[in-house]
Amino acid sequence: MTGYGIVRDTGRGGCIYVASGCIRTGSGELHERLQIVYRGVREIIKTYGPVTMGIEKVFMAKNADSALKLGQARGAAIVAGAEECLEIAEYTATQVKQAVVGTGAANKEQVQMMVMHMLKLTSKPQIDASDALAIAICHAHTRSSLLPHGLGTARSRGGRLRL
Repeated sequence: MTGYGIVRDTGRGGCIYVASGCIRTGSGELHERLQIVYRGVREIIKTYGPVTMGIEKVFMAKNADSALKLGQARGAAIVAGAEECLEIAEYTATQVKQAVVGTGAANKEQVQMMVMHMLKLTSKPQIDASDALAIAICHAHTRSSLLPHGLGTARSRGGRLRL
């Protein structure tokens, strides 16, 4: 299962919830599950039209096989974003937690509660979706802090515009 979260940056240090959910891959062969992730991300991009994408960096799990599969799923998602010419940025789990909760040592439930508070959600999103929303919030905050200094890029659907 791969979580996704989409927010709109208000430009005033806040974000507005747009959508979130999970791409469910089932228990088929690995190549089939990666294709589901790829197609799911492409469909989300086509439906909501984001211009940037934040994704969590690979971390070393205790199980090397799990870490490898996670990396392959990330690759499928990144290729889907790259094919749509999205600006893609990667964040560590610690960076995301720091941006949303204020401490890199936060647990998933703390992240979930802060995501709910920041986006004014009335119900708890699934943990994978709240993690994805936290990445989206982190990405929006990082971009908004870089853009005034000329360190980021903005994209229109028709091409690339350097600020």
